[in-house]
Parts: sequence; structure tokens; C-alpha cells
Amino acid sequence: MPKHIDKTTQLLNVDLDIYSRFNLEPLVAALASKVFVLYIGRPRRTYEAHLELSVHPKSADAAIRRFAALIRSLPKAPRKLWDTAKIRDFNIGVQVAMAPFSSVTLLAHGTVQAAADLKARIVFTIYAPEMSKKSVSKKRPKAVNSPRTKAVR
Repeated sequence: MPKHIDKTTQLLNVDLDIYSRFNLEPLVAALASKVFVLYIGRPRRTYEAHLELSVHPKSADAAIRRFAALIRSLPKAPRKLWDTAKIRDFNIGVQVAMAPFSSVTLLAHGTVQAAADLKARIVFTIYAPEMSKKSVSKKRPKAVNSPRTKAVR
């Protein structure tokens, strides 16, 4: 668990998640100088690539636009891999905190259109507020002596 717990809701990053029947290494290689590879491989029957921009974006909107520009500029063979992928997600990661009460992530019409033109989805991954160890232990209910609770301990 991190030592510092952020007290405000914030954008973490935008990941590009791609799933395909075909090896995605040529696609990732074509983007390599502009992205950070989180994972590339084939854990089961589907190839996966999970990428982030090499420069942290100022906003989700800016990140998706940058990814879209990179994809539009791909050479023919890597672009074909993109076009034949089963799933193409711009995954916006948001870390929620107790403040502010609400938070807005804006995506401009042009950004949504750019994703749609690439046949990509825009998805959100929302992470629950992180708690310090002290606040977690204070909220944990006391165990009742029963066969079930003994097995869990």
C-alpha cells in the first residue's frame, strides 16, 4: 500500500488495451518510441497489448487524441493489425478519493469521433478510494467466534 494517500480524485492515465487473434508485436513495435509497454503477450488464445503514452497526458482527452494520431499514422501492416483486432479500448483510469464530492472528465466531440473512426471503445476503470492502514483497521468488524471465522483467520 502506498505511504502517501491522495486526498483528491484524479486521472491516473489512459491505457490502450488491444485484443486480437493475431500477434500484436509488429503493431507495438511501430508505436514503440511513443508508448510504454505495460504488457504484450498471449496468456490464452488471444493476443493482448496494454500500452500507455511515454509522456504523461494532461487529460484523458489529450491522451486519446494522441493515441488516435499515432494509430492513424501507422504503416499499412501494423494498421491492418489494429483494424482486425477484436477489442480496441481507450481505458481511462481514475483514482477516486473522498474529495471533491464530484469530479468531471470531459471528452470533446472530436475525441469521441476519433475513437469511433478507429472503431475503438472508450472505457473507464474507477479505482476505489485508498485507505490508510489505520482507517482500515478501525472499520474492520470484530470477529465472532464461530467455525467459519476461525478458518478465515
